[in-house]
Amino acid sequence: MKCIAHRGGPRAGNIALPENSLAAIARALELGVDAIEIDVFAVADELWVAHDRVLGRTINGEGIMVDQTYNYLASLHLENGESIPHLRDVLQLVGDKAELNIEIKGPNVVPLLARQLRDHIVDYHASFEQYVISSFDHRQLHQALLAMPQVRRGVLIEGIPLDYAAICEPLDAFSFNTGIEFLCPELLADAHKRGLENWIYTVNRKEDWALLRDLPVDALFTDIPDAFLAFREK
Repeated sequence: MKCIAHRGGPRAGNIALPENSLAAIARALELGVDAIEIDVFAVADELWVAHDRVLGRTINGEGIMVDQTYNYLASLHLENGESIPHLRDVLQLVGDKAELNIEIKGPNVVPLLARQLRDHIVDYHASFEQYVISSFDHRQLHQALLAMPQVRRGVLIEGIPLDYAAICEPLDAFSFNTGIEFLCPELLADAHKRGLENWIYTVNRKEDWALLRDLPVDALFTDIPDAFLAFREK
């Protein structure tokens, strides 16, 4: 199973680092993870790497993320003193060292994301194949399909749909990203029959790693990538 550092793998090692921080991402890359997962919001014509809709948990400040100005967000910081990273920062840091799963969190992300990814690929001679765009917002995934079909799409769900993985077909998806809380062998089998990879979030327990090992699972998201890498090696 592929190891994806969820939000950069904030709980790896002996020292916790802020999720979606450059420090956590750099540490995960040093560990040799297969992929990094981050979250992005589009605010004030910039893509900010952050997970929460409301400020205050991992980023100081108050209010709803998408209601803020550029200058206000630029003045905020994570618990380790970092400014809120921009997607450009993460693209440069990751380079070609790992795959990058970019999860769309807020509205109106796709136009700016398409532009920044194209610019990065041209400027750094990168490949569209290195990236996966995922979201619970399937409308924006469809927009991504139209705007940048070269970039793979991961369909996020929480629960078990009546029609299993059928939602992935109109989105021409690459992966079906389902939660460990709703683990369903029939759902995973249906996704594989449709030619999809099964990516499971967020898996931090050894018992669950062992369980997934015997199922049609291709990758998992974890906050403790060092521990999972050691388990996988063993």
